[in-house]
Amino acid sequence: MSGSSQHSSVRIVVADPSALGLFGLAMVTLVASSQKLGLTTGLSFVVPWALFLGSMAQLMACVYDFKHGNTFGATAFGAYGLFWAGVAASWLIRMGVFGPELAAEVDPRELGVAFLGYTIFSVYMTIGAMETHKVLFSIFVLIDVLLGALAYNAFYPRAPGCTPWRPGANWPSPCSLSTAPLRRCSITTSAAPSSRWGAPSGGSSESNS
Repeated sequence: MSGSSQHSSVRIVVADPSALGLFGLAMVTLVASSQKLGLTTGLSFVVPWALFLGSMAQLMACVYDFKHGNTFGATAFGAYGLFWAGVAASWLIRMGVFGPELAAEVDPRELGVAFLGYTIFSVYMTIGAMETHKVLFSIFVLIDVLLGALAYNAFYPRAPGCTPWRPGANWPSPCSLSTAPLRRCSITTSAAPSSRWGAPSGGSSESNS
């Protein structure tokens, strides 16, 4: 019997998690964008997608991408997974889930700084995604647009009753939560006929003689 010992190694093979991570990233971006574009209202049904698809699915993909040695994918999925976890928690705080004390101390500009930082990060990741495939690059472009919109909305929130700006109107001044609601365009609804942008339609008015 020889004194040499034999060593055996076991290799655990896992599947590529990119499909799961990209699916979660694309779905939560689509759902959140629909709310920011005004297609849907409220955040109650956005929070579950942010937590499960936006956060948990991407964090799972992050862990397995690290095992694959894919630094780019692991960094992207990990960063965005933690991002959506933080965003969902911020939304829950604003909705008063964790108590009225935390909700009363909310400053949207703090969240805007985070959105701005992630926008810069996402632009760099988009440049890196140009060397991958078109699907990933397209998703990153949509994420850039979403993060930019989130940052703008955090710094310049639209007050209740504020009418969205429309092409052809004067460039709007952002609505402020601390002042009376400002209108983003001059469209008015009244019984008198009016043109498209609220100017009189040309009817004659009576004058005192």
